[in-house]
Order: sequence, then structure tokens, then C-alpha cells
Amino acid sequence: MVLDNLGSSLRGSLDKLSGKSRVSEDDIEEIVKEIQRSLLQADVDVSLVMELSDSIKTRALEEEPPGGTTARDHVLSIVYEELVDLVGESTDIPLENQTILLAGLQGSGKTTTAAKMAWWFSKKGLRPAVIQTDTFRPGAYDQAKEMCSRAEVDFYGNPDNDDPVDIARKGLEETADADIHIVDTAGRHALEDDLIAEIEEIEAEVDPDRNLLVLDAAIGQGAKDQAKQFDKSIGINGVVITKLDGTAKGGGALTAVNETDSSIAFLGSGETVQDVERFEPNSFISRLLGMGDLGQLTERVQRAMEETQEEEEDWDPEDMLKGQFTLKDMRHQMNAMNKMGPLDQVMDMIPGMGGGLMDELPDDAMDVTKDRMRAFEVIMDSMTESELENPRSIGASQIRRISRGSGKDEERIRELLQQHKMMSQTLKQFQGMGQGGDMERMMKKMQGGGGGGGLGPFG
Repeated sequence: MVLDNLGSSLRGSLDKLSGKSRVSEDDIEEIVKEIQRSLLQADVDVSLVMELSDSIKTRALEEEPPGGTTARDHVLSIVYEELVDLVGESTDIPLENQTILLAGLQGSGKTTTAAKMAWWFSKKGLRPAVIQTDTFRPGAYDQAKEMCSRAEVDFYGNPDNDDPVDIARKGLEETADADIHIVDTAGRHALEDDLIAEIEEIEAEVDPDRNLLVLDAAIGQGAKDQAKQFDKSIGINGVVITKLDGTAKGGGALTAVNETDSSIAFLGSGETVQDVERFEPNSFISRLLGMGDLGQLTERVQRAMEETQEEEEDWDPEDMLKGQFTLKDMRHQMNAMNKMGPLDQVMDMIPGMGGGLMDELPDDAMDVTKDRMRAFEVIMDSMTESELENPRSIGASQIRRISRGSGKDEERIRELLQQHKMMSQTLKQFQGMGQGGDMERMMKKMQGGGGGGGLGPFG
């Protein structure tokens, strides 16, 4: 995740303040140095780093902690507020009719971003359309068409037309019924004059409401020149940071935001159209500091459950709280979990589960969990309808047969059955709570882990 090293180092420094009623100048100096080191390593501009660290140091030494607040929590609050101020507000993108133009160099992820943004708007109840004007890069049209097909959104492009301005004009005409128009432009390997001239002509033709600069999170200090040139040519209203699923540092994007006096609009990670989220500074910094993001988590859970229900019309998640919890229900739940996005991102959103705890996990921990889920699915595919409906009836001979059919060890099958049993016991404690409105009790049980079911198939 962008600036992830900052989060890790800060949590370590802040933990040293635990139990202290007051902080010394040496304590603050150590934290400020960690912030400076991490931000500079992440390619954030030096002037921004010094401005932030000076502000944190001054506030931490001069402000009195509110009554009942520990020194650690007070400093954490200051760091949180200053980091939120550093990344700025989220780009204003109302849910209404508008045209958005995407700019950026080749390889920045514009085409993927266009489809991801269109998918995001479609989930908000709007009808988006992507217009592909890149006539320079081979395969741009095919990639855009395929991505928009996955996103199930309208698309216009013409591989036989080599005039990007004409494509943009006709694209707006052909997709006139759409609420949102996202115009994807061509990129180059550098800021050539012809790229700038072309995008200026397209911008004049489509008259967009917003121009977003798409930046690879790994760009580093090169973001400053990019941002300055594009802002001078067409004006930049916001930045989209892409490829946050790798080892990218991401600091260059913050420099670009500062250079264009704009803000961050979206964050992109992963290869699927669902791997995108609206940038919310409070949530972003909260996750960075290991404080979780329940708002984003709730949105993902609701969306995943709705999509799973749409695909599997015979399943109603509320049935799990009314009757017997079957292996079919467990598989539906796993499918919904898969739709929530990369597991490490989801864990980051759970207070206490991200941050330091995630740092302590082995590098392959998430891969192991994914493999475990896939193994469970293969095993369930080898079961009969009766076994899926009544897993308690599965005996030793059936386990041997399922093992042969699935190619999985008998121990893995017993592990699946044990996991199902724990989840079933947890759900039984929730049965009836929804009807009685005792949501507080339900939340306490969920936070406490219920009957040991934990994170279900993830645990």
C-alpha cells in the first residue's frame, strides 16, 4: 500500500510512548525522524516533508493532551490530522451527469482505470460509457473493449479511425444516453509535444467537467514534471493513483497533487475492474496507521453480498440466521468474500487486524489463505447434494471417497468440516437477534469472535 513503510515505522515509534503521561522532546524527535525517513524514501518532495514534520513537532510539544488522553493517543491524533492534511481532500466527483478526461503517460494504467471508474459509477446507479481515443498504442482498443465488457459498461472506439479527436466526437454522439462519459487518451513514453497537442485538441472537443491525471504509484520524482506539464496544458482537477498492489512507494503522487494544487480522486489496485476505491483521506490515513476503516469495509461487504445474490438467486444470506447453516451457505459466503478484493486490503480495514498485526504475518500468509479457500471449493465440488446440505452426515468412508474425487488429503476435508462446524456454532448465537433488534449484542459477539468461527474460511 502507498506509504506502507511509514505506517509500519510510525506504529513502532508510537508504541514506545505507551504508558507515558507526557512526551519529551527526544520522543517527538524520534517520531519526526521516522516520518521524514519514510516520506523521503517514498519519494515525497523534500519541502512537503519538512513542512509536515515541523508542524507535528510544534503541535506535539506545545499542545496539551485532552483530559484522560494518553501521550501516545495524543501524538497519534496529531500525526493522523497532519497526514490527512498532507494528502488533502478527496477530488469532488458528484454522482451526476459529467464528462471525465483521463491523462497520463503510457503504462500509467489509464485504460484499466477508465473501466474501473466506469464500474464504480455503475455501482452507484449511474450509466457510464468509456470512449477509447488511443490510436497510438497497439492493442489499446482491444484492451479497453475487453475491460469494459468485464465491467458491463458501454464502450465506444474505432480501430479503423486514426483521428482521436474524431473518435472522441463520435463517441460522445454514439453514447449520448450515458450519464457519465470517461474519455481515455493516448499516452507516450515521455512528455512529447505531439502527446500534449493531441490531448489539448481532445479536451477542446469533449469539454470535460474534470481532467484526472493517472499516475503509477511507482513513478517517484518524475511525477512533478508530468503534473506540471499536464496542468499547464489542460488543467488537472484530480489524481488517480494506480498499481498500489505492488511494492510502489506512492510518494510521487502526493508531490503531483501538491504541484497541481488538486487532490486524489481514486485509488487503483489489482487487475480486476472491482479493484478500485474512491479516495477518502480520513479512511486512507486510518488504515495507514493500523486504525482500520469500517466504512470502506461495510461498503465492500454489502456490495459483495449483493453481487453474490444476483449471481446465485437461490441464496438469501438471511436464511443463514434462520435455519441450518449448510456447506452450500459456506460456499456462498466464500464467493462473497472473494468479491471483496485482495484479502490483505480487507484485513487492513478491520481495526486491530491491519497495521502491526499484518506486519508480523509471514510474507506468504495471504497466499496460504487463498490456497486454502480454493482447496475448500474443490472439495465441495466433489460432494453430493445430500452431503452439502447435511455435512454432519459425512463419515469416514465418505471422506475417503471425497478425497479421491477432489485429489485433496483427508485431513484437509476434515479441516473443512471443522471450519463449517465452528461457523455454524457462531451463527447459532446470532439467530433471532436480527428480529429482536439487539444489534449491540450481535456486534459485541462479532468483535469477540463468537464461538471461535473467527473469520470463517479465512481464519
